[in-house]
Amino acid sequence: MKSVNLYIPLLLLLFLAGACGTKKSDGASGALSDDALLDTVQRRTFNYFWDGAEPNSGLARERIHMDGVYPENDQNVVTSGGSGFGIMAVLAGIHRGYVTREEGLARMERIVSFLETADRFHGAYPHWWYGDTGRVKPFGQKDNGGDLVETAFIMQALLAVHQYYAGGNPQEKALAARIDKLWRKVDWNFYRQGDQNVLYWHWSPEYGWEMDFPVHGYNECLIMYILAAASPTHGVPAAVYHEGWAQNGAIVSPHKVEGIELHLRYQGTEAGPLFWAQYSFLGLDPNGLKDEYCPDYFGEMRNLTLVNRAYCIRNPKHYKGFGADCWGLTASYSTDGYAAHSPNERDDRGVIAPTAALSSIVYTPEYSLQVMRHLYDMGDKVFGPYGFYDAFSETDNWYPQRYLAIDQGPIAVMIENYRSGLLWKLFMSHPDVQQGLRKLGFQLSSDTSIAAS
Repeated sequence: MKSVNLYIPLLLLLFLAGACGTKKSDGASGALSDDALLDTVQRRTFNYFWDGAEPNSGLARERIHMDGVYPENDQNVVTSGGSGFGIMAVLAGIHRGYVTREEGLARMERIVSFLETADRFHGAYPHWWYGDTGRVKPFGQKDNGGDLVETAFIMQALLAVHQYYAGGNPQEKALAARIDKLWRKVDWNFYRQGDQNVLYWHWSPEYGWEMDFPVHGYNECLIMYILAAASPTHGVPAAVYHEGWAQNGAIVSPHKVEGIELHLRYQGTEAGPLFWAQYSFLGLDPNGLKDEYCPDYFGEMRNLTLVNRAYCIRNPKHYKGFGADCWGLTASYSTDGYAAHSPNERDDRGVIAPTAALSSIVYTPEYSLQVMRHLYDMGDKVFGPYGFYDAFSETDNWYPQRYLAIDQGPIAVMIENYRSGLLWKLFMSHPDVQQGLRKLGFQLSSDTSIAAS
């Protein structure tokens, strides 16, 4: 009887413990502080660009599919823009101690060695290369040459790396000098197609300018115009920015979406996908940044993020799962290929891309952390060895275990910018960047021009 009397309380304790474990509807994230959760997600995402990198180049694979299915046999194709984001993610990983400074330097040397010999077109890189050879892989039939936008994304990263190593030991300084040569070789002026006051996205040695894509704002390409103005060797005049990007002021178009004020004109829509608030600002610090077209870039990008969130909460198409803890529309894998999801009924397909809300953490930290916790609690359905999978749809019960570099990179970079501002500090400290911003009339506050140091 004594043993039975002891056994019953023991069963009761086990039951209560199990009930407590079951009751933990907050999921695994409930046991993690904000900082621990951020570090968990950042470290896992960093691994995409470290463990998952293409081995010869050290650059980011365009895609990693955990199912091993690659219909176009492109598992070793590397991406220039996505690699730029990945380089910044690796830099943050070195800073965090995920790898040693020596290991990080060796990886950066491998990357720069590849970039020194890989295909370039008037100094600009293509969208894709074959990682084992450095030869261009066409992004499309006529898109087999220079891609100036993707080049800007990788140069944004390299200038941050330059600043990280420029004051280091002799080996680090040597790498910074090699990066400076790559930077100086980009012929931004060539991409004006005959000295027009606008930048063109593509040029092909075979098809010339047939892609015919002059870039006007606002979209993800602001960084391209800033770097074009900043170049010490092939810098474009300020008129290229004012007439091309801003179209002589037509970029200004105050309007409201979801009751939230936006100041800029978003090409083709009232409010663009969220990568428009992220790609240019991985290195370019929006805090206090303004010019004659936008009085507050941080505020504008925050409002664009809030529009995206508000639309998903309103959820006019009644998709399953959308709400305050699950929002974020951007370019990603979709239920039918790849799509640029935006906060409007035309471009909303019920697909949530984790990168949308998570890479906006610098703008909406509380709201982005709310999404991060919810996604983390969804478990391995959406969270894998390289962080959150690219996209999912609860409505369609669609949970592909696949990644895209260009979506993973901003997650790790913006988490680091939220935690320390590292990539912002490095990029903004480059003298050429400061010169380019001054040339275009940017200011950091209402009465302060871009600092000289």
